[in-house]
Order: sequence, then structure tokens, then C-alpha cells
Amino acid sequence: MALKLREFIQPDFSTEPFVSAPDAKLAASEKDGTVPEGYHATSIYPEYFRINGSWLAAEESRMDCAAVFENGKIRITEFRNIRKGDAVILGRSENCEEGIFVYPDGFREPSEPKEIFSFRQNRSRETAFSKDYDDFCDLLKHDREHGKIVWVLGPAAAFDASSRTAFGKLIKNGYVHSLLAGNALAAHDLEAAYLHTALGQDIYTQKSQPNGHYNHLDTINKACRYGSIRKFIESENISTGIIYNLEKAGIPYVLAGSIRDDGPLPGVISDSRAAQEAMRSQLRDATAVICCATMLHSIAVGNMTPAYRIDRSGRMREVYFYCIDVSEFAANKLTDRGSLAARSIITNVQDFIVKTAAGLGL
Repeated sequence: MALKLREFIQPDFSTEPFVSAPDAKLAASEKDGTVPEGYHATSIYPEYFRINGSWLAAEESRMDCAAVFENGKIRITEFRNIRKGDAVILGRSENCEEGIFVYPDGFREPSEPKEIFSFRQNRSRETAFSKDYDDFCDLLKHDREHGKIVWVLGPAAAFDASSRTAFGKLIKNGYVHSLLAGNALAAHDLEAAYLHTALGQDIYTQKSQPNGHYNHLDTINKACRYGSIRKFIESENISTGIIYNLEKAGIPYVLAGSIRDDGPLPGVISDSRAAQEAMRSQLRDATAVICCATMLHSIAVGNMTPAYRIDRSGRMREVYFYCIDVSEFAANKLTDRGSLAARSIITNVQDFIVKTAAGLGL
């Protein structure tokens, strides 16, 4: 069944408390990289600001940023990007008291009466996820043509031959528009293509190979000698895997470094601010975000991703956010971010990727 997006219900600004609300207060920043006292910090939800008697929507938002009134629009930006003289919006209330309205209920789900006492209300390893897979595949089919699908992958996705093959099929068939990951995902995926191991274990039999703990280091070292991942792939005749297929299809990917990286591979962004900006650039127009088996990257991306997008026609649509993890804590933590569109599936990530590809007929 084709996906039907929930309609966004616009606030009625002709009613109270909107009519009697004051204009939002503005204050000029006194120094680059800082905001005035009493600043308003943004959320993942649609937010509106009353300026000169009119309610203006922030066209994009994300957690823990500042709102700046500029050229007749509301610009959302990180504190570090504030410049002296920017007109920063002030206010800590969210229901029109200070000319600010945070709107979490725009994409409403049909409500169903609930029993006061009933079993299995939360999502766990025991939850049946068959319908979730059906809905997820419907979403991928829809957003392949009408949106932008961003995947966030942890290294476990590359530890299995079948999941690497399945994800390659997702890339080839247009279900991956961008990928965010760390050094480890790329290192072990390239190790798998180069030496048929991941962290020294055969990617099919899972048997540890002699001196296998050197394999990912040898892979990184060889790629560094070539100077780029692309040159490594070309020179070593790599023809399988996640990174290979991304490179072949020209799909953008961001590898954000961490303090414990081996190497890292060429192209990994070790400067945290630069990595964050690169990730934001891919998330800015995302309509579906799928985080798989990487708690830290998933939490980071969750903080960067709003619950909505405004498309070219000016229509507001929801952003679907999935978190896939074998850990109930990791998956449900992202669901608790508050978005109506957030979903968790508690499962092994390799199985999830393989089952998703099968559900799409690949």
C-alpha cells in the first residue's frame, strides 16, 4: 500500500492566544559566537515568531540553536555562527506569552482509546515488527521519488557478507541518497572488500583469521598510501560493499571522526565542528533518516534533525526518523526525542538490512 503522508494542520492565528500575543523581543548580539541573555533555544518542532504583528515560521529548525530575524525571515543557527549585531530572538516561554509559539501537534495521528491496564505497550525484543517493515518499505518507495533518504550506519552493518550485499542493492536501486557514518564503518567495509574480513573475522563464516587483527590497519594504511578512498578502490580493484557502491553511484557520504579512530582513513573529518557542518548539510533537506546500530551517531543526528521540512511549494511535511538497534535502550532513546514520526525497531542491524532489501523485492 502506498504511503500517505499525514497532513499538517496549520495553527489558526486568528484565534487566541495568537491575536493578543506581543511581538517577540529582539536583542543584538554583542560579540561573535555569543547570544544575548534570555535567548530562545529552538527545538525539533515547528516554531513561529510574531514579528511586527505577523507570525513567521522558521523554515528549518533543530535542537539547541538560536533564532535570528534577518531580511524578513527567521534564520536558525548554531551559537558559534552568530555574528556581532545579529538580531537574536529572546524568550523562554513557548505558548505565545513572549511572541513565540512551539507547535508539537501539527502532524496528528488518529487517536484510539486505550485500556487503563494492558500488556506490551512499549517496544522491545518481543514486539512483532512485521507491520513496521511494511510501513518502512512503503516510506522508502515514496521518498525514493519524492524525498531524500539519509542513512546513518554503524560498523556492524559491514560485519556480514549478506548485509553488505543487501545495502549495495539499496544504493543501486535509489533507496540511499546520502550516508553518514564514522571511520569504523568505512574501514571495516573496505577491509571486507579487500581482505574478506571485518575486524579480522571472515565476513561469511565469522571465523577469526591468522593475524586478522592487523587487517583493518593494513586496509587503512594502504588507503592512506593511495591518498584517497576512491584511489584505493580503483587501484586495488575493489568491486563490492557499501563504500564501493556509494562511490560508484556518486552518492555523497560523510565520515565523521572520533577520538578513538585508527588511522583514520583519508576523507574522515576529524575536526568535530567541520564534521557537524558536513552532516548538517546532508540532513538539511532530508525527509527520512534511518539510524542503524550506532548510538552516538544516532543521538547526534537526532539532535540535528527537525520533525518537519518545508518543501519547495511551501508545504510542511513530517520527517520520518527510524532508529534500528539490538539494544532497546539505544533505539527507544531516539524515539523519546518526541517526534510523532520517530520509530524504533529492535533487531540485529544485519538482519534488518537484508530483510528491508527483500521487502523491496531486491
